[in-house]
Amino acid sequence: MHARLPAAKPTPPLPAAPCPPEAEDGTALPLDRLVNATLAKLSLGISPLALPAAYLDWAMHLALSPGKQAELGHKALRKLLRFALYAASGTGQDQSATCIKPLPQDRRFADAAWQQPPFNFIYQSFLLGQQWLHNATTGVRGVSKHHEQVVEFATRQIFDIFSPSNFLPTNPVALQRTISEGGMNLVRGFGNFIEDMQRTLAGRPPVGAEDYRVGETVAVTPGQVVFRNRLIEVIQYAPATETVLAEPVLLVPAWIMKYYILDLSAQNSMVRHLVERGHTVFMISWKNPDYDDRELAFDDYRRLGVMAALDAVSTICPKQKIHGVGYCLGGTLLSVAAAAMARDGDDRLASLTLLAAQTDFSEAGELTLFIDENQVTFLEDMMWQQGYLDTKQMAGAFQLLRSNDLIWSQMMHDYIVGERRGMIDLMAWNADQTRMPYRMHSEYLRQMFLNNDFAEGRLQVDGRAVALTDIRVPIFAVGTEFDHVAPWHSVFKIVRLADTDVTFLLTSGGHNAGIVSEPGRNNRHYRLAHHPEHAPFVDPDRWLNDTPAQSGSWWPAWFDWLAQHSSGRTAPPEMGNAAAGCKPLEPAPGSYVRQP
Repeated sequence: MHARLPAAKPTPPLPAAPCPPEAEDGTALPLDRLVNATLAKLSLGISPLALPAAYLDWAMHLALSPGKQAELGHKALRKLLRFALYAASGTGQDQSATCIKPLPQDRRFADAAWQQPPFNFIYQSFLLGQQWLHNATTGVRGVSKHHEQVVEFATRQIFDIFSPSNFLPTNPVALQRTISEGGMNLVRGFGNFIEDMQRTLAGRPPVGAEDYRVGETVAVTPGQVVFRNRLIEVIQYAPATETVLAEPVLLVPAWIMKYYILDLSAQNSMVRHLVERGHTVFMISWKNPDYDDRELAFDDYRRLGVMAALDAVSTICPKQKIHGVGYCLGGTLLSVAAAAMARDGDDRLASLTLLAAQTDFSEAGELTLFIDENQVTFLEDMMWQQGYLDTKQMAGAFQLLRSNDLIWSQMMHDYIVGERRGMIDLMAWNADQTRMPYRMHSEYLRQMFLNNDFAEGRLQVDGRAVALTDIRVPIFAVGTEFDHVAPWHSVFKIVRLADTDVTFLLTSGGHNAGIVSEPGRNNRHYRLAHHPEHAPFVDPDRWLNDTPAQSGSWWPAWFDWLAQHSSGRTAPPEMGNAAAGCKPLEPAPGSYVRQP
């Protein structure tokens, strides 16, 4: 995909005693960890005990619930009767008379060919069965909430494998293509399959990703690396206007991703749009960690990451406050840093923008299905051996959250229909993944997802607790409607947790495509409302109902908000500050983003 630095160091042998610090209490013996780490290589990091435990909880409680069993039997008979009446009515081509409609986000049966018999009967029976299984796996009295969610999710994933859209004989769109082409689509599909297998085994990116090269076709906004330490590079972008807004902008992307999702192609680069609006923009580019970085802690990411970047920006733009912008995990980390700064009297921030970033993880969506004590322990043992969480061990969980779109429909399109979906910059970026250090990721999962320490005031920074309530700068928070990583209801919690002005914006799209939503894109909309300090709380569903949708990209609304919280215009700062230790080191995009 791009020029690469020397490959990461191979995983060394399993370290001998002493164990890592968190194992010194004797609760995690090396042999136990070795067994779990070996199993993890076979299961792609998914604990083999978590799923059976959830199903056992559900099955035992269902067995002791004769009322629920009778209700399920009654529902099954009603669905059979409804389907029989539908089938007896004739062709069933009147869509208004269907037994059941797919969910709004389910596009598997949208083609008109699905409304012709017998395919309409096939997919309607599938959806009825899917609905019944949802009833069977939910609402069983006594089952823990987490186990119920795991069972419902796993059952849905298993049942989706057998969707009629996934098989040639029961997919009318694929059948029509096969008949019209005399089977040549299957020949092309087999070739696509072989090519994908070869690329996977060779560790190469997906077909078409090589057309998007960092520094050539993506991440091309002009700038200079003006600071580097063992964890980050800080990029300062060249001004595009004669004068700039006084307060610079510091972008903090998640370390789970390469930074250039915010600087993709020229037309959809958030960085370029900010620069052209007259902002001085700085970007953190995270190092891709390897075994030697295994002991980097979550607080190291705050100290060597956010705080070091703020120091560099302050050196280049002295006496100016800074607009902090954090995306995904970067927004969570920036919130922690902002809370600690507020607690300690550091007033360098002018505002805080959080893009699809969670600060309260009590309702963190379907991703929490993969995060409980059992699963985290399993991941810790796997990372303990190899020193980091590998990209392949993360990709599977994220794909399962949207399996219909990212797995089954893509396989049908590529291997049965025989057509490649065109690669775009966002898809190429998504294939350019990063690792996460053992200690940091373990602390992050436990402190945030498992214990929710930050939202509940237990997270320690420099030996003292930090709280969102200490933050006094205005906040602009963005959620996306179809976010499987940071559900917008979870992102919305900042309105309740922060004791300051919060402007909340909900945009169409998902975790990535909703944020990368440049002006000019069709079929985009957003909702925006301001929640003043000390105003009564409004729950998210009421907020959604009361806030009208506006068409278009949300970026201009945010740009206006940044301008309103700036103090005026000034001459652009110099690129770097060599005298103060921030001299330009190399042109953007720098070296860390190129690390494999």
